[in-house]
Amino acid sequence: MTEARDAILRRLRANRPSARPLPPSYQPRYSPAPGERQARFTERMRAVQAEVIELGEEGWVNWANRELPRRKLKRVLVGDHAEGQAFAAMADPSLSVSAYSEQIDSWKSRLFHQVDVAITGTRGAIAETGSLLLWPDASEPRLMSLVPPVHIALLNRQQIYPTLAEVMAGQNWAQSMPTNALLISGPSKTADIEQTLAYGIHGPQQLIVLIIDQTSGLI
Repeated sequence: MTEARDAILRRLRANRPSARPLPPSYQPRYSPAPGERQARFTERMRAVQAEVIELGEEGWVNWANRELPRRKLKRVLVGDHAEGQAFAAMADPSLSVSAYSEQIDSWKSRLFHQVDVAITGTRGAIAETGSLLLWPDASEPRLMSLVPPVHIALLNRQQIYPTLAEVMAGQNWAQSMPTNALLISGPSKTADIEQTLAYGIHGPQQLIVLIIDQTSGLI
């Protein structure tokens, strides 16, 4: 089975078209000046009850150490990577920080019932729609932004793009297409019940976006 699968993948890779930039004739519907992208993104996010905070010179770790205890969000889940471990080492003593380092079957109950907030990175954001872009992987799985009641997303200010097409071109998705590209436009919501919009039904009740200036990493 493995040999057959590998043969199929080799043929697919051999026939994959070369990466090409957007054609010169491409004209996006929405093309704001760089300074307007953050304002548009923030406006769209806040319209669906997400909280957007521009940290400026304050690092997000200082914000978390101050705000999480005040908001009674003391059980914190971070990714199983160097940045998550660094945050755990610098976290306020009142916080209980754990990394997503186990198979879901071994700690499902704790994930669903003993985590107040998850902190994840992002790959950027789309100003046109007010959407965050995440690429879940083994160190920061999809469940981190799906299960805990509060999701904190760290967004690099320089990674706010006008449109999805420009994200794909700017990050060269043709050469490194993610297995799972996740778009998040606010906290969970549904209008299934009597067509009345309700929040916090199928996922996080609260989404907090921290806009930071770091050009690499989470710290």
